[in-house]
Amino acid sequence: MNADLIRNMERRNFLVHTAANAEEAKAIALSLIGKRSVGIGGSKTAKQLGLYDTLTGQGNEVHWHWMVDKAHKQEERDRAIRCEVYLASANALLEDGRIVEIDGTGNRVAGILYGPPYVILIVGNQKVCPDFDSAIARIKRDACPENARRLGKKTPCAATGICADCRTQERMCNATVLIEWPLRIHKEFHVILVDEPLGL
Repeated sequence: MNADLIRNMERRNFLVHTAANAEEAKAIALSLIGKRSVGIGGSKTAKQLGLYDTLTGQGNEVHWHWMVDKAHKQEERDRAIRCEVYLASANALLEDGRIVEIDGTGNRVAGILYGPPYVILIVGNQKVCPDFDSAIARIKRDACPENARRLGKKTPCAATGICADCRTQERMCNATVLIEWPLRIHKEFHVILVDEPLGL
């Protein structure tokens, strides 16, 4: 585990947890959530961990737009950002402790920045980058093309696997957010660092 990253995030007042693997990360997240209501942002990490099924199975109120039909997605996004906990991942972590998020619709960054008072980000070790430029390069190389294909987007990166800084209506890189510290609205901003690749 990257000791400098942990120290730098803690200096920025993020509450950092370390997990050796996905199973341990899931257990930490569940212990932090307790019985609170949960909104989930678009997150392959959350899907890999099976958090929706586990949380609903234990009786939590959970809102995730991936789990409803197209007609109800916006309503579900709105409900997610009114929950007690917002659960997502980061697109990248910088070694200086800052968090990078890229969003197409905006619900995920909205939920993290000005939604629930408790935020939990679960982040695989492949997302740690030395600086901002390398983080953007990683996201646009490794995450955006795969997400575009998964969502059926007709973007150049979905077809070629290479970012073309497109101008299409289905562009996914519409907002880039650099989170330097928890916001004033946050009671607790948790980051679970997983010592294996997880998500995109």
